[in-house]
Parts: sequence; C-alpha cells; structure tokens
Amino acid sequence: MEAVPARARAYVACVAAAALLCLLPLPATRTSWWELALLAALYASCERAAARWRFAGTFHPVLLAGAFLLPPPAAALVALPGALLSPVERRPRGLRRVWRAAQLAVSVWAAAWAHGAMGGRDAVAAARFPYALLPAGLAVLAFCLVLSALDGGILALAERIPVRRAWRGLFLRSLAPVTVHGLAGLMTAVLWRSPYGPVAALLVLLPMCVSWWVFAQYHRERAAHQATIRALVQAVDIKDEYTRGHSERVGQASMMIARELGMDDARIEMLRFAGILHDVGKLGVPTRLLRKDGPLTPQERRIIELHPEYGHEMVRGISFLGEARAAVLHHHERLDGSGYPYGLVGGQIPESARVVAVADAFDAMTSTRSYRRARPVGAALEELERCAGSQFDPRMVRALVQALARHGWHPAVTADEAGVPHPRPTVAGRPEVRR
Repeated sequence: MEAVPARARAYVACVAAAALLCLLPLPATRTSWWELALLAALYASCERAAARWRFAGTFHPVLLAGAFLLPPPAAALVALPGALLSPVERRPRGLRRVWRAAQLAVSVWAAAWAHGAMGGRDAVAAARFPYALLPAGLAVLAFCLVLSALDGGILALAERIPVRRAWRGLFLRSLAPVTVHGLAGLMTAVLWRSPYGPVAALLVLLPMCVSWWVFAQYHRERAAHQATIRALVQAVDIKDEYTRGHSERVGQASMMIARELGMDDARIEMLRFAGILHDVGKLGVPTRLLRKDGPLTPQERRIIELHPEYGHEMVRGISFLGEARAAVLHHHERLDGSGYPYGLVGGQIPESARVVAVADAFDAMTSTRSYRRARPVGAALEELERCAGSQFDPRMVRALVQALARHGWHPAVTADEAGVPHPRPTVAGRPEVRR
C-alpha cells in the first residue's frame, strides 16, 4: 500500500465530514427522489464508461445538471454512488474513493447553493433566458473554486508540493472545460423541466458523450506518444551521463524560441519534441566516445558526427513527429555550409533544425560538462550573436535573446539536478563541445 501522510489522511477526513454536513438537511428538503435516483444512476454509468475507456476525468454535465435541478443536499448526493463505486487503480483505493466522493459532493453542493441563491431553479423551470445564464455561471464559478481549492490542499499535503505551487493555475485550467460542461448541464436541466421531460434532456448528453469519447482516444494516443519519447530520451540519458537532462532543456529552449516567433501551438509542441529527441542518435555511438575526457581524434569525431543520421533512422517511422524528424537529422548543419551531415547552406536547412541548433548550442554552453565549466547565460548569448549569420540563423538567435529577456532561463531540469559531475581536468588542447 502506498504511504499517505497522516496530515493528508486528516485532510481527507475533514473534507468527508464537510460532505456529510452538506447531506444532513436532505430529509427536510423538498426533493424529487426519482429525479435524484435517475441523475445518480446516470452519473454512475458515466463513471463506469470513463473507466472502460481509461479516460482520467469526470463527466461534469450530469453533476451540474443536478446542481441546476435539485436542492444543494440532493445535488451533492448525486455524486456519491458513482464516485464510491468507480474503480481506482492506485492504492489505497478506499481512501481515494472517499476523497473523490467527498470532494465532488462539497463542490456540487457549493454550485447548487450559488445557483439557488440567485433564483436559478425558478429560471430553469421557466426557461428564462438569458437570465438563466447568470446563476448557472455563478454555479460554475463556485464549482471550480471549491474543486480547485480542495485539489490544491491534497496536492500540498499528500504529494508534498510547495504551498505556493500547489494551487497555481488549478482554477484557470479547470474553468474553460467546466464552463462547457456547465452549458451542457444547463441545457439538460431546461429540457428536463420542459414538457418533453428527462428523455429529451438525456439527448443533450449524447453529443457530449461522443465528444468525450473522442477526446479520450486523443488523450490515450497522446500519452502513448509521450511514453515513446520518454523511453528514447531515458535511453540516451543513461548512455551519456554527462548530458543527462540536456534533451529536456533543449526542448524547453526550442519552445521559447518558437513562441517568440509566433508559431501556433501545434508547431510549438512539435519543436519541443524535436529538441527533446535531437540527440537520440547517440544511442548508435560507442559509449566510450561520449564519455571521453580528452579531445577526440579525427576518426572518433567522424563517428560521433554520424549521430544525426542514426537518430533520423530511429525516428523516421514515427509519423506523429512530423517535421521534428528533419530537426533530428539537420540540427548540426550551419548556415555557411560547414556543418554536418550534408553541409546544407542557408535556407536549405529546415526551419525546425535552425531552431533546435540554437537551443542545443545555448544549453551546451550553459551546462557543466566533463571537459569544461558552464558559461553564464549572458556569455552564451554573446557567443550565439557572434556566430549568427555564419553558424546560426540570426532570427532564431534574436528570438532566444528576446525570450530570455522576457522570461529568464529557468530550466525544468538543471545540470546539477541531472547528476552531472563537477568538471574534471582535461588533457592539453582546446576543450571540445561534444554535441
């Protein structure tokens, strides 16, 4: 069983107690029990479908429809059967079920209370638009606020994430999808109260279920992509211990350049993949050469310069990488034609490769290696600017300079965190940047 800190267990117990307090007034409320039972069964069915599709998420439209149709205690009860009966993969399963049920019950109660306080149930029954959108919007805000607050608390206590980071971005990330779910829940509630009844209301959920299933497939495919890339990068990091973490940092710098150039999100993500995988061809290079302390012989250098071609052979069959594959092959080309493997000149070099070349050189200069100490960021940027036009694309260099001036350099993986040792003395001769 996975260890859960005592303070996290106490936190879950407190949230569970709050959920029970939300349910206490239920016997005294005027509740349609058949509506409650139907919504609870519908939500439980959606939870089972989510488990079958292996989709990590909650089908909020049913919960929010309950908040728009029922008093707060009854709306809170809608979440309990599905949350308590849904399968849980990680241990301790019982504690995780209780946490999820309590968290959802309290959040739905808050949404139903905010909705009722603004006369939302009357507006739904009378189909008063656009006024009905106001209490529904407040209910969505209350739901997101409570859900985010509780999530941040469990992250801080159970995962030991620093308090300042635990809540960062949780509310904003949840607001857009929950708002869409809230609109579907509102349409469901309005049709539920219409002469057509619950059967027509359930039809609103069908397109939502289809889109949810499609997104689940996309989510699974994306997870498979990430796992493929992670496995390749881990293999490189194990083989070349002195550049451990280098690939992730190059991916981060490539994203910064792409954003500064105004590229769309799809290309930014592609360039992150390109940066992460640019050195995957080192898997085909003898380990003794990658870890050699002294200068390389001409023959050894020729062997190392084969790694872009090795890398391209490894990734060319991975279709989702797109133009990232060209970056893997050409990131050591230079504008003046003195690079490798093909000596391409200027615009012959793919744009993705020109981005990764700058990001790669920047991280190589600002990271400690076995044969030299790291340069300060300012000194590395000066060197990039000096070589712009001959080795590097000036536009990519300017983009990196501007991005760093705007955001600074805070790599997710640093050389020290990645286990790179302090520099050792090298033999006579100018140290080489072994990229």
